[in-house]
Amino acid sequence: MRIAFLVAPEGVEQIELAQPWKAVRSHAHEPVLVSTRAGEVRAFHHLDRADAFPVDEVVGRTSADSFDALVLPGGLANPDFLRMDEGAVAFVREFFDRGRPVAAICHAPWVLVEADVVRGRTLTSWPSLRTDIRNAGGIWVDEEVTICDNGPNTLVTSRRPRDLKAFCDAFLRVLSGVAA
Repeated sequence: MRIAFLVAPEGVEQIELAQPWKAVRSHAHEPVLVSTRAGEVRAFHHLDRADAFPVDEVVGRTSADSFDALVLPGGLANPDFLRMDEGAVAFVREFFDRGRPVAAICHAPWVLVEADVVRGRTLTSWPSLRTDIRNAGGIWVDEEVTICDNGPNTLVTSRRPRDLKAFCDAFLRVLSGVAA
């Protein structure tokens, strides 16, 4: 399975990109780094610059049809940049329109709010997004991981880096159901 990892050119939380990437690859799936610009993306360890990663595909030159699922890593700046990019928001919305699984952690649900895909969905996030999610019609819960099938696709969400193991395990279970 080809799994898109959508990140902005700067600001993704490195562990929230690297750990799900490794989990996807360890289960023989193909992770693909998608961004709004070609070149490379700069990750962060909270507010400190971290590693750079090469972009595989660019929003606007690829579509959800090319992928089986989507991962939205967090970080504070990353989803804020993505939600301001119409192409990135449309790319995310495509996964919901096509019924493909989406996984989002930490601040990444900001992009889901912008894509108008949380209405009636139960999800979790970094606690400061709770009001945004509720205002967008979502049901916010404070849980390590949430899997919501109440919609056109399966949505997996988690709150923070400390929840990454549960996040990755839940997403891999969802992917195994899609592959079956």
